[in-house]
Parts: sequence; structure tokens; C-alpha cells
Amino acid sequence: MITVGFTYDLRDDYIMQGFSEEDAAEFDSKETIDSIEEALQANGYVVERIGNVKALVGALATGKRWDIVFNICEGVKGIGREAQVPSLLEAYDMPFVFSSPEMLIITTDKALAKGVLRDCGIATPAWQVIEDDKNLSVKGLEFPLFMKPVAEGSSKGISEHSVVKDEDAFKKSASYFLNKYNQPVLVETYLTGREFTVGILGSGDASRVIAVMEVSLEGQPDSFGRSFLNKDVDWTMPEIYCLPDDPVAQKAGVLALAAWRGLKGRDVGRVDVRCDEQGNPWILEINALPGLNRKKSDLPILAAKSGIDHTTLIGKIMGEAKKRYGL
Repeated sequence: MITVGFTYDLRDDYIMQGFSEEDAAEFDSKETIDSIEEALQANGYVVERIGNVKALVGALATGKRWDIVFNICEGVKGIGREAQVPSLLEAYDMPFVFSSPEMLIITTDKALAKGVLRDCGIATPAWQVIEDDKNLSVKGLEFPLFMKPVAEGSSKGISEHSVVKDEDAFKKSASYFLNKYNQPVLVETYLTGREFTVGILGSGDASRVIAVMEVSLEGQPDSFGRSFLNKDVDWTMPEIYCLPDDPVAQKAGVLALAAWRGLKGRDVGRVDVRCDEQGNPWILEINALPGLNRKKSDLPILAAKSGIDHTTLIGKIMGEAKKRYGL
């Protein structure tokens, strides 16, 4: 029987340390961790909870080993925070689920990911990065623009400050993001068309689309994009999820799969796509460590709409990782 070590960042632990709800947005709830453990057990695995990266360091130092590690740690500091646990596991020659450390670093730095996508010939909106407030100028981009921290997840930082329509608003938002999030700001062409999120299962040429889910925010306070408000704080707001199969949605799925393969994603992921006014899809970002809350995370939602329940989804993810390692 296969023993699965389970690494995670428990949100409540960080809230107790003084993190705000937004600061702790990427960490997982007890409900999420419990449900993943239950799903692994239902698929026939023996699960040993490890906890965060520091707990993993302690366990590895004592010589502890597992057949494979199911890792959902987001990490706390730095562009490489999502890669910390996978890097440790590689150093100890320990199999693990989800993408490689280098993939996790690239996708955490959204500007770096866009550069790789561009070099792969994959459509992503034109962009620039604002490093500091010494030279706040738009270079070669036309308004309106969309702005967000360059290395945050769970829609952290996406707010009323994100869409800017002129130079003055751009400068105000750039200063706001630089001061609040203490990191560079990604500025890109704002796309006004349909929005999709694409679930992908597998690695390399064997990877395939689970489903293309359209997300409609019409009528919501933050209808300009998926903000921290409508994605995490109040996910029960009337977002409209559907699985379209029209030509535009199909093109979004093809593009998302090309992006996943181009960045060498593994096991499972989610790719966010938005269209321009002409209906052409563009890659916004790639989620190599997607949320797995069975009620409110996009990947389990689109899987469920495709007839794949949470337990089955976790089993499929494990199956992809086991194939990679020959387990």
C-alpha cells in the first residue's frame, strides 16, 4: 500500500500569527485539508500529515520517508516560495505530486511566465513591469490597462485599482500596488472579452483538457475581473459558471493546453484565458498549484460540472504523478 506524505499551509495557523485574511488568502482551510486527506484515503492511500515546509524539514532531518508526497504548500516569502517544498523533496530524492520547482517559480512570477509564453509563440497580452516609483511611465501600451502585483495568487491585489484608463490613474495605482505589496507591478493590455478558466490533467504530450469553464461577472461589484472580493471573500456572489462548447471556448482550450505543455506543467493545473473584443483568446496566467477546495476552487468546480467528483479528481491527479514515477 502506498504511503502519501501530505504537505500544506493551514490558513488558521497564519491568521493566529497575525496575517490578515488577504495575506493568508493562498493558504488552505482545515476543510480543504480534511477533504483532500479523505479523498486520498478513499482512493486507497495511507496518508501521513506533515504540514508546512518547516515541519517537512524536521521530518526529513530525522530520516522520515514516504512513497510520494502530495504537496499543496504555497510558501510565505519570495518568488520561489511555491518551489521550496518541491526543491527539498528533490534534494531527498522523494517523489511528489504537481509541477517541478522551476515551473512553480516561473508561474509565480507572472511577468517571467509571460516572457516564456511569448517565446513559445503563445498569445499573452502585451505587458511591462514597474519596479519602483522613480519612473512611472507607460511604454508602448495603450489604455485601458490592467494592473496587479507581479507575484501573488488567489486574486490578491486585484481590486478597483486594477483597471486604469489614463496616465493619472496609472500613476496612482502603480504607487498603491508598490507600497501595499512591496513587489513589482505587472501592467498589461486590458482585455474586454469573455473569460475562461481551463482545467488540464496530465504531463507533456499526454496532458489534456478536463473542461473549459466560462466565468461571467456581469452585474457584480468587481465585474472588470476576478478580484479577491468575488473569488475568496464572498465566493457565494452570483458568479455564473458554465461549460461552453462554442468555437471561441474551443480555441481557449487549445491555447491553454499549448501554454501548459510549453511551460512543462505536470499532473494537473489551471490556465486563465481572456478574449479581446474580436473573440481572440489570450493567456492571462497559469496556475501550476491550483486550489482544491471542493466547494469554491475553480478546478474542482469545473471537474464536477464535467462529471468528475472531488474524490475522483484527487485520484486522477495521483494517477498522473504515479505514472511519472513508475509507482
